[in-house]
Amino acid sequence: MAYSHQCSPLAIVRMQIDRKAFLDSLGGSDAVSKMDAEARADAVEHHMLSDLNKAIQAKHAPASNQARVNPTAAEVEALIETRPYRAGAGFLIVSRTGENVKRLQPMPANPTLVDFFNLRFMDTANHVLQSANLAMKNGMSEEIILACLLHDLVQEIMRTDHGWWGAQLFEPYVSEKVTFAIRYHQALRYYADPSVGYEYPDLYRQLFGIDYVPPPYIEQTYQMVRKHKWYMEPRMVAVNDLYAFDPDIAVAIDPFIDIIGRHFKQPKEGLGFDGSPVAHMWRTIICPDQPL
Repeated sequence: MAYSHQCSPLAIVRMQIDRKAFLDSLGGSDAVSKMDAEARADAVEHHMLSDLNKAIQAKHAPASNQARVNPTAAEVEALIETRPYRAGAGFLIVSRTGENVKRLQPMPANPTLVDFFNLRFMDTANHVLQSANLAMKNGMSEEIILACLLHDLVQEIMRTDHGWWGAQLFEPYVSEKVTFAIRYHQALRYYADPSVGYEYPDLYRQLFGIDYVPPPYIEQTYQMVRKHKWYMEPRMVAVNDLYAFDPDIAVAIDPFIDIIGRHFKQPKEGLGFDGSPVAHMWRTIICPDQPL
């Protein structure tokens, strides 16, 4: 099968569907024969969108013999209608691979932060563990190390404005300084600081577009934080935030257990059941398959 899809104002992606692979993904020709016409059409569309996203990612991936081609902000915006999900949806909520989500393991009755690392934060854990590991190697304070360990975990349920979401998720359980670092690392990421060797991440040219300009509230937040006595807290999270972490290296949470014990106020009822203003967010992470 062949399919043409307008993926941006400047380019058309023509996709070839491997019939056998497509049928196998649905359980074989016998399974497909039992599907009604609408179900088959939905299956074809889902398969094509999955392949389209892979093709787009491959197009902008660095090649061994040529420079990476970064999209414009307009091209990034044009991709919105090529996906069956919003880009801001969390990793735990929607599959990014085109494959079906997996059944989640049950959580303990009184879940701890470590339980969430082991059973729910699968997509973000390796990234934040490597970030915290780097902060530890760089001699950061325990509060900065903890902020690095927590800063992106909320992306399991929400990626948009994840600094604010993340600070809210952890605020009842950590110090004001750790909360400040988590909340404002998001805004500081867009602004270089040569004094600490921080440059604008090349990844953002791919994600947002080569000509992207942060919205006014980000600029205003940056200007406020830049003058704050705790400016270096979120800045150090950004400095130790790995945008090209090694997927072949798995950092264990064990080196951070004592830091968590000293700086994270674990409720005896368990996260999600302590009656805090953010308990519902933890329950969402516990059971993201709940329809209502």
